[in-house]
Amino acid sequence: MVSDKDPSTDRAARHDPIYDAMAESPEFKELRHRYRAFVFPVTVAFLAWFLLYVVMSNWAESFMAQKVVGNINVALVFGLLQFVTTFLIAYAYSRYSATRLDPLADQLLHVYEEETR
Repeated sequence: MVSDKDPSTDRAARHDPIYDAMAESPEFKELRHRYRAFVFPVTVAFLAWFLLYVVMSNWAESFMAQKVVGNINVALVFGLLQFVTTFLIAYAYSRYSATRLDPLADQLLHVYEEETR
């Protein structure tokens, strides 16, 4: 189905012009850069770590079955470390966000609120 509407007017009806202008500002671009600089590498690292756990569980069964202490084997340690890693990432992101993202986001929010008055 082909629309007779002009895409630029349709976009303007859906978006706040003040937000659109702010999205082009250097501060907003810096905020997005800082966010992506943390999230993308950490996500890739965590997925690689999880994939290592899955691959080792499938193709290195004898290694994963080795006892570490009592009935606790390497596979169980790796599995529990997945949870530890998740909580460490959440903690690291919280600290990163509080120091590197939130101050800039608060500044942008203040500018947005001033513009909408």
